[in-house]
Amino acid sequence: MDSPLLIAGVTFTAVVALIPAFYLALIFLSPLPIVTRASEKTYRSRASPRKPLPLPSLADGGSVDLSVVIPAYNETSRLPSMLEATLAHLNSPAIRSSRTYEVLIVDDGSKDDTSALALKLASHHPRSDIRVITLEKNLGKGGAVRHGMLHSRGHRLLMVDADGASRFEDLEHLWKSMDKLAPKNEPAVAVGSRAHLVKTEAVVKRSLLRNILMYGLHTILRIVGVGDIRDTQCGFKLFTRRAAQKIFPAQHLATWIFDVELLLLAKQLSIPIVEVPVEWHEVAGSKLNIVKDSLQMLRDLLVLRGNQLAGRWKAVAL
Repeated sequence: MDSPLLIAGVTFTAVVALIPAFYLALIFLSPLPIVTRASEKTYRSRASPRKPLPLPSLADGGSVDLSVVIPAYNETSRLPSMLEATLAHLNSPAIRSSRTYEVLIVDDGSKDDTSALALKLASHHPRSDIRVITLEKNLGKGGAVRHGMLHSRGHRLLMVDADGASRFEDLEHLWKSMDKLAPKNEPAVAVGSRAHLVKTEAVVKRSLLRNILMYGLHTILRIVGVGDIRDTQCGFKLFTRRAAQKIFPAQHLATWIFDVELLLLAKQLSIPIVEVPVEWHEVAGSKLNIVKDSLQMLRDLLVLRGNQLAGRWKAVAL
C-alpha cells in the first residue's frame, strides 16, 4: 500500500475511534437536567408570608405588563438598595399609571437570610406585588433566572442583578427599543449593553486581570457565534413573553455563562436581538471568582457548543 494511503487510512481510523470518546466526554462534562422540587413551585409574599402559594407557569398567558426577575444569592447587604431603586422607578407616577408589574426575588439557596429579608422588604411596599421564591439548593445565577422566568406572568420579562450595578431607569431605553422591534410583543430580546463604557472609568478602573479575561471572553464568543453582540454578560435583559416561552425551557446552563446560551438559542430560533446602551457601575461584593469562574466559563462554552453541534441540545420552535 502506498504510504499516503496508509497515512490517510490510519488517520481516518483514529478519528473514527476518537468520536465515541469525545461524545462520552461531552456527556460526562454536561450538567444534569435542572430538577424543580415541590417547594420551589411556590412563593411567599407580603399577603401570605407563611403559607406558600402556587406559582403560575410561563406557558400560560400573561396577566401583567412586566415581570422583574431578580436572582439573589446571599444578598442581604445589596438587595435593599437595589429593590428600593427598582420600586421607586416602577411606582413613579408616569410608569405606574401605564404599566402593571410584579417582582420575583429568587433566593438561589442562600446561606444567609436573603428570603427573610426579601419578605420584610415586601412588607414595606404594600402597593407592589413582590413574590419571594426560595430554591432549596444553590443552582447558580442562570438557574435562578430560569426558574423565575418559568414562573412569571409578564407580557415582558426583565432579568436584573441584585447588586444594583445597572441603573434601573434604563429599563425605559430597553422598553422603547422593544416597542420598535416587537410592537405586538412578537418574540424579541433587548440586551442591556456596557460596550460604550469600555474607555470610561467604570471599566478602566477594573483590575488588569479582569479586563484581560473580558477581552479573551469576547474573542471566544466571536468564535462560538455571538460575536456581533458586544456585551453578552450584562445582567439586564428584556424578553417578550413569546421569546421567553421559546428560550428558557430550552436552557441547560445554570452557571455564569448562561447569558451566551440564551442569546445562541435566540439566534437559532431567529428571534431578533437589539443591543441597548445602559449605565453601569462596579458594586462591591461580587460572587465572581475571576480565575476559577473564567475557567468554568470556558469549559461551559465548549460544553454548550459541543452539545449543540452534536444535536443533544436543540432549540425547538414552538
